Order: sequence, then structure tokens, then C-alpha cells
Amino acid sequence: MRVSYGEDASETIVFAAEELSGYLGRMLAGSGSMEGEIFLSGDGGALTDGRDAYRIRIGEHGGRIEGKNDRSVLLGVYDYLHHLGCRFVLPQKEYEVVPLIGKGKLAAHYEREAAYCHRGVCIEGADSFENVMDYITWLPKVGYNSFFLQFKTPYAFLSRWYDHMENPYAAAERYTQEDAAADLERFERAAKKRGLLLHEAGHGWTGEVLGYQTVSWNAAKSAEGKQLSHRMALLNGKRALFHGVPANTNLCYHNTDAVDAFAGLVTTYAKEHPQADFLHVWLADEYNNLCECQGCRGTTLSDQYVDLLNEIDKRLTEEGLKTRIVFLLYQELLWPPETKRPGHPERFVLMFAPISRTFEKSYEISCTAAALPAFERNHITLPTSLDENMAFLRGWQAVFAGDGFVYDYPLGRAHYGDFGYVHIAKVIHADIGKLQKMGLDGYVSCQELRAAFPNALPNYVMAYTLFRRETQAEELIREYFMALYGPDWKKVCSYLSGLSDLAVCDYINGKGERCDERVAERMRRAGELCKSFEGEIARHTDRDGRWESVFWELLDYHRNYVMKLSEALFFLAQGEKEQADKKWEEFREFICKKEQKFQPFLDVYRILEITQKYTGLYR
Repeated sequence: MRVSYGEDASETIVFAAEELSGYLGRMLAGSGSMEGEIFLSGDGGALTDGRDAYRIRIGEHGGRIEGKNDRSVLLGVYDYLHHLGCRFVLPQKEYEVVPLIGKGKLAAHYEREAAYCHRGVCIEGADSFENVMDYITWLPKVGYNSFFLQFKTPYAFLSRWYDHMENPYAAAERYTQEDAAADLERFERAAKKRGLLLHEAGHGWTGEVLGYQTVSWNAAKSAEGKQLSHRMALLNGKRALFHGVPANTNLCYHNTDAVDAFAGLVTTYAKEHPQADFLHVWLADEYNNLCECQGCRGTTLSDQYVDLLNEIDKRLTEEGLKTRIVFLLYQELLWPPETKRPGHPERFVLMFAPISRTFEKSYEISCTAAALPAFERNHITLPTSLDENMAFLRGWQAVFAGDGFVYDYPLGRAHYGDFGYVHIAKVIHADIGKLQKMGLDGYVSCQELRAAFPNALPNYVMAYTLFRRETQAEELIREYFMALYGPDWKKVCSYLSGLSDLAVCDYINGKGERCDERVAERMRRAGELCKSFEGEIARHTDRDGRWESVFWELLDYHRNYVMKLSEALFFLAQGEKEQADKKWEEFREFICKKEQKFQPFLDVYRILEITQKYTGLYR
């Protein structure tokens, strides 16, 4: 079966042809001689506007895959392979399910359009170069169209891995900012080869305005950069770095010098990085540290933010740049501006980031909007209720009617409280189903890339639901578990669903009292459930102890992980802090010693950071 394309085909179309040819070669092996041709045709580019769409018209002897744009052709190729039985269950290629088929199975006639424009993932956690590259490779296979590399380089995330932060059993490896810059170029090339839309920057602008090279949340070194203290927010009578961290330090936005420098940095970056389809312009990554000078007190941060965005838009327009600017509804910026409005809505994309929301349930969309709490400078409390979060979004939408998407965190912290991953997958599915009613056109997940423990079900559900909103969660769960666990998939599904029924997502995330009998009881039951499933997992090894597949070996490791972590959480919820910390140390030793073997699946750095910083263990 030949795969062909036009003479002027783009790199993305050529790559799509190579992928289709390679997979079909494996799937049709041994099916006998045959002749035919599949022709790939796109619209000539990876478009930033509009929804991806493709048409499949293939019979036993070939046909066509046509896309609205070149990226859509690649998405169509992968969806056709999915239609033929391929299952792209994890970012790592070696775990794909690629069946053997006969040529009679090739016929397919259907067309699809993505439910949402924005469908992507943002890097977080601790990642190796291979982790990031594997993830970029996987994104279009399951229907995503975007990838977000935070800061100006991904140094923060890769250095965590190569430094082996939180793992005393692994020796630190050298990783520099120059390494991160070189890796960034390789990530960008891999993304563009696949037609993916690139989101860049976000954090770090305020530190750069203050003269610091800001590529992480690290505290500033005394000799680094030139402090421009007059640009800093005046807080408690002083202009200084907030807790010593440039990325977390707000500016005095009444200071025209600070605004001019900020707008100039963004404009220069946009000129030098035309590969960035969406450039994120965010402020400090901490709240309750706004400038208290008289000029700033006379307005709101959101009004000052809109003024800054309009100045950036003006400069980009003068330079003839079409870069889209993403602005952030987050912390103090959840409160809508009182008087200012974005001058050219087509330039901007609204990003709603309800980081403090609960993940015990899905978004709430009530008929009567909740009243917004009064804004108190440097004394705000972030909303946890979903109804209140929606009220903030509605407030912004009343003054901005342009493009927008949600930037959410189900796999950033809360997922560690759902041991089965079925609950969080269903919350994600339900959230995505409500985006249209929320007036948003997509979803970008801020998350660990190594979030596949015991499997990658939540990301799988997220991807396919973003493309086809009508897809039922239960259908995706069944498809996924069948691909991983074979004939015994129902037993595994029941077991992991049972663990998910005991989820404590908010508790892990630091919400609620630390002494909680409900949580303690759930953790006791989780440990018992893990013990009861030991025999079923063990059945999937042979006499020599070899596992039937990596997925069953992962379940065994995961079972022990849950028993140890649930025990620490049980004692914490019982108020026995000393015993809880002791059990947490045992848990830490267990996962640190096994990290190298199970590296792609569990982000050891992140679970240890979360349980210390938010849950309250070992501090």
C-alpha cells in the first residue's frame, strides 16, 4: 500500500505519509500481495485559527485522507490507525498496541471536526529530554494539537530531573541553561514537524523586567543581574524581591519605566521567536504582594494589566507581527477590570486558570451567577467553590468577548489523591463537556508529563473528549483498559474504580482540615483493597517471575505505592503527625529507590513536593 502526496507537500504531510506507511506495513504484514495507494492532502499549513477537521475515504485498494490543514492530515492519519485498532496508550512508542489486520479491514469512510480549537498540555514536574520528546511525539497520536513550554526555556523542569531533586539515591547530573536552550530548539522542531501549535513563555516576565534571567522559580543569587528596585512593587514600605524570587515578584505598574520595559521585552521576544503561535504574558506567580504605592492603589491590577496588554498589542502591530497574546485569569487577575478593555480582541486569547478549584467534582454552571467577593489589596482568598470560579469567568467575559480556553490542573496536584485515576478521568471528561456552555473553546492541561501511574487513562480521556465531545467516558475507559489488561480488564477496572471511590483529591491538595476521620477511613479501606488484589496481579507472572506485560508490573508497583502512601495519610488524618511522617519517609525511600526503573510513569519529585508543601507530611 503506497502512501503519496503532492509535490509541494509540507514537512508535516511528508511525516504523516511516513507514519501511515510505517504502521500499515506492520499491520498488514503477512496479508499477502496487494496494490493500492492512499493520497494525503492538506490545505497548506498548520493554521492557528479554526477547528481541525479531516475526511477519510479509503477502500481495500486505497483512497484519500484530506485535512483542513496539514496538521489535520496527521491527526486524520492517527485517527484512521485508531479506527483500524491501534491504541496509543502511553507517550512511549514501545507500549503502543498495533494489531495485525487483513486488507479487507482497510475500508473506512467518515469525517470529523474537532469539538474545540485549543487542545493541549503544558509541561510541569521533573522531566528528562526523552520524557518531553516522547510526549510531543504522542500528542497528535491521540488528537491534541498544542504544546506549552513554560518560561523562555524549559530549564526549570529539566533541571529538576537532572539534579534528581528529592531523590537522595540518584547522583545529580550537570544540566545548564545552555543545555535547556539547545533542548528547546529540538522540542520546537519536533512540535513544528507535527504541525503542533506552540505556546511559550508565561512565567518569568516580571523577573526579566527587574534584570534577572528568569527561567525558574529559584531565588535570585546575590550577584545575578542588576536589580532595578524602582520597578518593583512597594510592599510594606519596601521595594524588594518577594521572598527573594524574581518570578514571584510583582512590579509597580504605575511606573511607566516598568511598563515600557515589560512591553519591550515581549515585543523583542515575539520578533525573535516567530515559531511561537501563542505568547503568554503573565505577571508574578504569587498573590497578595501587589504594589501599595498611591498610583497603584488608585486602580486595580486587572485594569493595569489591560493597559499593559494594549501597549504590547500596539507595539506588535507596529512591527507587523500577528502573534496571539494569551492573558491570564489567575489570583488577583480573576477580578475583572473596572474601566479598561482590550483594544483589539482578535489579538488576545483569554485563559481561565482556576488553580484553587476543587477536583472532588466537575465544573458547576448555575443559572444564577454567584456574586464576586470584594477585592481587598493584598488580602485576597482564592476561591475553591466551582460556582464562585465561574462567577469570575463571567465577569471577564462581560468585558471581553474574544477567544478563550481553560487552563486547568487535574494532573498537576489533585490526581495524586485519586489512586485509581478513574475519578479524575471522569471529572476531566465532565469538565470538557461543559466548556461550550462556559463560552470557552478548549482546554490546556498544566500537568506533570510523567502522569501515568498506574496508567495514562486521564490524558487518554482528555484527548479524545476534546476532539469528540460526544464520546462517552465509559467507552473510553473500556477501550483503554481492554488495550492494557486484555481479558482481565474488567477486574482491573473494578479494582481501580474502587480505589477512585476513595479519592481524597482536595486533601492531597491541602484543602480542608488535616485531621479528618472521613479521610482516615478512606485511606484504611484503600490499603485493604490493595491487599485484596495482590493475588489477581500475581497471576500475571510466569514461573520465573516474568510479568505478562509492563502494565501488570506497574499495577504491582502501584499497589505497594498506594499501601505505603495511604498509611501515611491515614495517620496524618488521625492527627498522629509523628507516625505519619515516619510512614512518609518509608514511602519516600520506596519510590526513590525504584524511580529509575519506573521513571516514565511516576514523577517522584512532584509527589514528594506535593505531599510536603500542600498535604502537610514531613514538615
